[in-house]
Amino acid sequence: MKRLNVLFLPPAPSLAHPWQDDVVRTIGEKHHLLMFDAAQPLEPQFRDIQVVIDFGGSIGTRAMADVAGPVLLWQVLGNGIDHFDLEYFRSKKIRVANCPGENTAIPLAEMAFMFMLQLSRGWRESERNLRQGVMYKPLGTELAGRTLGLLGFGATGRQLAYRARAFDMRVIAVDKRQVSAAEKRRFGVSRVLGPESLETMLGECDYVSVHLHLTPETRHILNAQRLAVMKRGSFLINVSRGALVDERALVDALASGHLAGAGLDTFSEEPPSPQSPLLTMDNVMATPHIAGLTSGTSRRRAEFAAINVNRVAEGLDPLGLIDTRADIAVFNSLSDLLPPDSGSRPNRSDQG
Repeated sequence: MKRLNVLFLPPAPSLAHPWQDDVVRTIGEKHHLLMFDAAQPLEPQFRDIQVVIDFGGSIGTRAMADVAGPVLLWQVLGNGIDHFDLEYFRSKKIRVANCPGENTAIPLAEMAFMFMLQLSRGWRESERNLRQGVMYKPLGTELAGRTLGLLGFGATGRQLAYRARAFDMRVIAVDKRQVSAAEKRRFGVSRVLGPESLETMLGECDYVSVHLHLTPETRHILNAQRLAVMKRGSFLINVSRGALVDERALVDALASGHLAGAGLDTFSEEPPSPQSPLLTMDNVMATPHIAGLTSGTSRRRAEFAAINVNRVAEGLDPLGLIDTRADIAVFNSLSDLLPPDSGSRPNRSDQG
């Protein structure tokens, strides 16, 4: 296999472990791995580079694309590309790939389920009561028998459905693709509706969890009108992208009591303003965009990037190339390429 020159656009020093460590571990032994230095001129650093690995896709700039002529692949070390100037890179004939959602499906699903458990048991009020010496309150609800709606039935939606089945929840989903009966059985989903039935699903669910890429078409897909359609007393979970939800409308729905609560890991502006009502409401559980930040995610993404570097070195097409609409990652046989403990499968006992 040919040894390539690979340039890594690293994260902030505070994130070097494990993200940078895993890239060095998986790629540094087989290829010539260089670290980008923002304090140095661009052109010399990109000279003779065949692959660029961009942490999260938020580091690459147009100026970099202008000097990256020989680059055979720009590998985004993340899944979402709403913060990446894809069309400009495409205009420079640079192929761009991301890391498919399977790499983060497990931690995102776990975070979404954490929110559901916290909201069902009034976690904020419980903590406050304990500190104030108030015992035996609040009265919680159970997840068993409740209906979970998934807006998007991709990798994370499937993993969340799989976990909800263990809690005896009823799961329905909305997705633009056709889902086979076998897949629905495998992940414990009773129905998968088309996008035209989104409002029907919203009206049936006790919990709605959002699992979509952010595109011009999906921005504010949950607007005031659709939030009003949601079942009164239901909960909204968002571990995808903040701008999928109209936050002003969400605040109104929470303040009025139409929605009982929300679990949010992402926001339209990050970091959100300290004055945002979403950070002070008792019926909101919020975290600082950490759902996918686990050691497992770091390892799996580095391993996927290493697979693509090796494929380029062997003259093969990379996996995860982004299509022209910037909202679909195309990949083949990912579960056969990643290590068996990579998290790309729902559960080892479910493999048949």
